[in-house]
Amino acid sequence: MAVFRDFLMRFRPAGSPGPATTGVPADRSADLAAELEPILSRLGQAETEAQQIREAAAQRADQNRRAAADEAEKIVVLARIRAREVRTESAAHTYGLAKTEAAECLAESERRAALLKRRAQQRMASLVDRVLADCGETGASVVTGEECAGGRPRWERDGSRG
Repeated sequence: MAVFRDFLMRFRPAGSPGPATTGVPADRSADLAAELEPILSRLGQAETEAQQIREAAAQRADQNRRAAADEAEKIVVLARIRAREVRTESAAHTYGLAKTEAAECLAESERRAALLKRRAQQRMASLVDRVLADCGETGASVVTGEECAGGRPRWERDGSRG
């Protein structure tokens, strides 16, 4: 309501009506200063307090940043250590899988080789008989290629295959 009061103060005489008095006219600026001084002093305290709060907040933020950077560094170090462990585990697992696969492949190859060997042994007797027949032998002695028709197979001699 200070604004309305100022408005009314315009119409207030410096003294009582009537003859001239020796009174001092009202000092409006001193009245306003006296009225605002407690508020302005509290405002100064509030500004000081706000500055202290800002400084404390800046210090706390700096501490939080440093703590976060330290924590991030620890996490990175632990992640690198864990990455090495995971790579080692993965390599061991992959090596085990490769070793198992190689063993399976070797077993399959040996099985196929044994099958081929059995087939070859089964066919060998008939092929030996054919070779001996081509060479003109009846079976008991082993004949070299040079002894049999001058070292040439039958298909080269008479132009036929097999």
